[in-house]
Amino acid sequence: MILTVTLNTALDVTHHVPKLIPHASHRVGAVTERPGGKGLNVARVLAALGHEVTATGFAGGRTGAFVRELLAGSPRVTDALVPCAGTTRRTLAVVDGASGDTTQFNEPGPQIGSAEWAAFLDRYEELLAGATAVALCGSLPPGVPVGAYAVLVRAARAAGVPALLDTSGEALRRGVAARPEMIKPNAAELAELTGSREPLQATRDARRRGAHAVVTSLGPDGLLAATAQGTWQAAPPRALTGNPTGAGDSVVAGLLSALAEGLDWPARLTRAVALSAATVHAPTAGDFDPRTYEEVRGSVKLTAC
Repeated sequence: MILTVTLNTALDVTHHVPKLIPHASHRVGAVTERPGGKGLNVARVLAALGHEVTATGFAGGRTGAFVRELLAGSPRVTDALVPCAGTTRRTLAVVDGASGDTTQFNEPGPQIGSAEWAAFLDRYEELLAGATAVALCGSLPPGVPVGAYAVLVRAARAAGVPALLDTSGEALRRGVAARPEMIKPNAAELAELTGSREPLQATRDARRRGAHAVVTSLGPDGLLAATAQGTWQAAPPRALTGNPTGAGDSVVAGLLSALAEGLDWPARLTRAVALSAATVHAPTAGDFDPRTYEEVRGSVKLTAC
């Protein structure tokens, strides 16, 4: 079982409009609602790849209840969300049909009390006992300590479970110091962490700060990975247009699934790049286009650095 942690879960709402025009009214052509937050997106991709997944984090209020109702319909995903008194946030993505661009609106998460955080930690340690790997993903809701991910990484290490951390800012800085198995920043998050905007130097510097491996998302240019086995850049064969929302979450799912299956780093990166590209061709985060995945997987460009 692979465990995913989404402390700031969400109900992801996606609106499709023919063309997004500022200051205008819009007729929405299609609406989708999905359990959201980075870890839940990761969970759905992992499940689509055939892995059994347990999803934990917080859920509360009417929105949280609806998220759990939707999650119950996800094959291979077990709901282990912890109740909270506050209301789970919503996110709104507006997809412009004319340009293909997406505009994102993210609400703040619910206030988490100290007793709720303690209850989550107890549940997390129970779940680690049956996990082969854990993904720690996304922002922290109000009230959760800024060092929360460092605590979760250390608990995973104590349980012998490899942890992949995907967050940003101070939560990432503290989490890296706890020595996770992997981190997956994008270029901007990496620059904030290391102070360097040169991707290769920054990726190697981040690894020296404690992560066993660093995989940096370079957008349409693919991934840059610094590991104990080597350093590689993996890129799709061509630029793909579409909705990039959730592409980074598919990278996490690709890396974590390949780790759980015992694949080497070139195979992990190839899968992650192909899933990311296939997500750009999917209508919503947490999905990927199978045809694009198979096409790209056979033609990823892998270069040793």
